[in-house]
Amino acid sequence: MSRPTTHEALVYLMVITSASDRDMTDVELARIGAVIRSWPIFEDFDEHRLIAVAQDCQKLLAEKGGLEGVLALSRAAIPTHLHDTAYSLAFEVATADLEMRMEERRVLQLLRRHLTVDDATVAAIERATKARHRTLT
Repeated sequence: MSRPTTHEALVYLMVITSASDRDMTDVELARIGAVIRSWPIFEDFDEHRLIAVAQDCQKLLAEKGGLEGVLALSRAAIPTHLHDTAYSLAFEVATADLEMRMEERRVLQLLRRHLTVDDATVAAIERATKARHRTLT
């Protein structure tokens, strides 16, 4: 398969984060849709392509190299100055259902390594995301 566009690679990272525990919940899928509709990084992405892009990601995951291959393709397609944004997207999806499973933590750890996002940036992204998801109850 050819190198994905930056948008496709960003979607791949959200998909692999959601699918990491083998259970893409409705809440996570809704969050992916909300991110695509509301984050400026996706303003020129055709959201109607989301399902096709997610299916492409699933096909890549089934190939030899699977997850590592998708991570490598994504890293190559996402400009360095957007690596923190990419991590932020993945973390957003991981926290959507307010439950972070071990598999999701592992994928986020792999993302940090592949995207070379420094510890201070990771901590800031994670804290801001958690703060944004808090409720009164």
